Amino acid sequence: MYQMNAKMHIGFVFALLVVSFNSDVLGKNLKYRIYEEQTVGSVIARLSEDVADVLVKLPNPFTVRFRAMQRGSSPLLVVNEDSGEISIGAKIDREQLCQKNSNCSIEFDVITLPTEHLQLFHIEVEVLDINDNSPRFSRALIPIEISESAAVGTRIPLDGAFDPDVGENSLHAYSLSANDFFNIEVRTRTDGAKYAELIVVRELDRELKSSYELQLTASDMGVPQRSGSSILKISISDSNDNSPAFEQQSYIIQLLENSPIGTLLLDLNATDPDEGANGKIVYSFSSHVSPKIIETFKIDSERGHLTLFKQVDYEITKSYEIDVQAQDLGPNAIPAHCKIIIKVVDVNDNKPEININLMSPGKEEISYVFEGDPIDTFVALVRVQDKDSGLNGEIVCRLHGHGHFKLQKTYENNYLILTNATLDREKRSEYSLTVIAEDKGTPSLSTVKHFTVQVNDVNDNPPHFQRSRYEFAISENNSPGAYITTVTATDPDLGENGQVTYTILESFILGSSITTYVTIDPSNGAIYALRIFDHEEVSQITFVVEARDGGSPKQLVSNTTVAFTIIDENDNIPVVIGPALRNNTAEISIPKGAESGFHVTRIRAMDRDSGVNAELSCSIVAGNEENIFVIDPRSCDIHTNVSMESVPYTEWELSVIIQDKGNPQLHTKVLLKCMIFEYAESVTSTAMTSVSQASLDVSMIIIISLGAICAVLLAIMVLFATRCHREKKDTRSYNCRVAESTYQHHPKRPSRQIHKGDITLVPTVNGTLPIRSHHRPSPSSSPTLERGQMGSRQSHNSHQSLNSLVTISSNHVPENFSLELTHATPAVEQVSQLLSMLHQGQYQPRPSFRGNKYSRSYRYALQDMDKFSLKDSGRGDSEAGDSDYDLGRDSPIDRLLGEGFSDLFLTDGRIPADLKTEAYKG
Repeated sequence: MYQMNAKMHIGFVFALLVVSFNSDVLGKNLKYRIYEEQTVGSVIARLSEDVADVLVKLPNPFTVRFRAMQRGSSPLLVVNEDSGEISIGAKIDREQLCQKNSNCSIEFDVITLPTEHLQLFHIEVEVLDINDNSPRFSRALIPIEISESAAVGTRIPLDGAFDPDVGENSLHAYSLSANDFFNIEVRTRTDGAKYAELIVVRELDRELKSSYELQLTASDMGVPQRSGSSILKISISDSNDNSPAFEQQSYIIQLLENSPIGTLLLDLNATDPDEGANGKIVYSFSSHVSPKIIETFKIDSERGHLTLFKQVDYEITKSYEIDVQAQDLGPNAIPAHCKIIIKVVDVNDNKPEININLMSPGKEEISYVFEGDPIDTFVALVRVQDKDSGLNGEIVCRLHGHGHFKLQKTYENNYLILTNATLDREKRSEYSLTVIAEDKGTPSLSTVKHFTVQVNDVNDNPPHFQRSRYEFAISENNSPGAYITTVTATDPDLGENGQVTYTILESFILGSSITTYVTIDPSNGAIYALRIFDHEEVSQITFVVEARDGGSPKQLVSNTTVAFTIIDENDNIPVVIGPALRNNTAEISIPKGAESGFHVTRIRAMDRDSGVNAELSCSIVAGNEENIFVIDPRSCDIHTNVSMESVPYTEWELSVIIQDKGNPQLHTKVLLKCMIFEYAESVTSTAMTSVSQASLDVSMIIIISLGAICAVLLAIMVLFATRCHREKKDTRSYNCRVAESTYQHHPKRPSRQIHKGDITLVPTVNGTLPIRSHHRPSPSSSPTLERGQMGSRQSHNSHQSLNSLVTISSNHVPENFSLELTHATPAVEQVSQLLSMLHQGQYQPRPSFRGNKYSRSYRYALQDMDKFSLKDSGRGDSEAGDSDYDLGRDSPIDRLLGEGFSDLFLTDGRIPADLKTEAYKG
């Protein structure tokens, strides 16, 4: 049954709108009045208009929706959520809804959506009565027996008519058809019901008329007026002298509503002075009492005991009015009447009732809220009531369960349950709340009702990786498609909000996309290799994995870095980079005068692997049975173990293995062909000096070499520019010896000396020694210099010296000078012959100067071999008068030639200091 409160509006029927506002409440109380029996669907109110002053204060008043908090599947009034129109949902019958209650209304609450800006409107619709019912008697014929001796003024209660309408539409008056003996008087009971009493207005005479039929009519004052009637059939009987008499004409009894059945309410005592049957009294209810009284109470016909036959309820009926009659058993008995009024006394026998309206239709015990909603978010509407009255009906309501929720009173016995904190579903997804309603009666009665609040998920958590960086190791030479590892991110959200998808963000490694190296399973984060990894190509692969959830409307992401270290495997054999190999064979020259400890060569090798896989060691496995050579396993330096002069052999073939320390070990085998050659004595000391310098740091040597190369190139450019300028002025040649002897007293002679840089080597053509006047390197085309040509590629063409002839700068030797030598002549003899001729003064210097300016003429012999020139002095020429020139002592040319040859032999012996580098050790 609906509560007696509601709110409505009707356009074509009388309607009244009453609006009240309470600052302590979240909204307004709205009251409407409508008539019953209106057509279903009739609009009675438009909330969007009636509460516009409240809605305009909201952030988005035009998007507000309305929801009625009503119970039942077929509500009498319905609310359109979008427009807020209140219309009739089912036929409203006031008499069925409220019976005889004078105030009849329908109450419910309407809240606004979304609940972030909750507004509560209490709707009360009063249902007005229309005159749709006529007064009606319970019996169409009412028999009445009256003794002819009944005195004038005798009153006989009559059956009352019933009209379910209220107000002016209810029963208002009774009327009796015209006659001379009887009249009626309208009386009102304690419950407001009206009834009539028949009054004798003239003496009756049975002999004149024994019966009367009169029409009793009951009518209301409605528009249109309605009425109902019944026939009074009055019989006149012979007189019985005395009638029973009650001690009191009326009684008032207080009856507790919790009185048990059988409780004695009243002991009626009527007396009759007659004797015999005329004095024996029988008690009964009057014929016009309602069936409800007959069902609730019982009277003992002989003793007159009035007892409770059925439990009474103050909340249903607060009072009863009973007409009792006492009648003797004599002929023509006249009954005596007595009125008993029973007032039901309220006791605290009703527990409070709790009605919880939730936002989840069909699930009355579950309310849903979203996590992250602000404080004071609407959860449920609670209405409590107690049918008792007074203190017994006053209720105290409390909320138990959790501090995240609170109970806020709105009006009368209505409450709102709101959030008291921001909820987090990941911490707690469900709350059990208890509403307790307790009255103030004695003893106090209470009611407990439970319901559940479930927290709906929102996408408020991004995927979470356990670490911001993952590091893994994988061996190289893996199989394409091999599983590597799995990175996973967790998302505590539900459904799509917690469904994580993985992707690899675009990046590049050596110009290639990361997606060509690895791939990831988007559903579980498993990472797979797409290619064979090579440690020597890429030692580490780093990329970013993105985890994205499927939330709506916004997806959340998080990233983590994944780094794969490619573990090296021993998959590369050592590679020899020096000395130069042809078919894994290298030719090494050793001077005849090499002593024990002479540095023969260094095997330089590298291994692309790393760690122990690249640590190299060398060993001689064949050709060294007499231990003539020793090799350092780490540096791979080969030294002589004995003096070469004491060895009868001139050639050896050493088989050397270079192997790493990986597992399994990989190695490379090379063949060194070592050969003895003879040279000047100064080689030994110079070579030993070079050996001592072999321990220089490789990195430092490389840096120094690069710097020296750049400086030499710059000097060569400057030298070429200077010489070209001088050549244009004077093409005549200059002889150093003539200049020194003839112009030693020249006042502006340059203080210059002949340096060993002025001596260069060129290949021999047809055994002729060409004399050069320019220090450019020239290519060789001689087919007789095979060994020297091989060595020159390893140390900047220096190894051509053994098959080359000495060329003295044109500053010191005549242009037309040539020395006839044959290929058969040993190199040492050729050099000795040249030194002897120079020492004997067969070559005289020719002056070629103008003032203090000296010019040199350039003629080139075998210009295509200039590339084999080892040195270019880049300095000025010696002049006569220099301090180092003395005819009485060895010529400086002899000394410089000796130094130059020494250098050449050093170079040919494969031990020049500027070519030495550290061997690769892995």
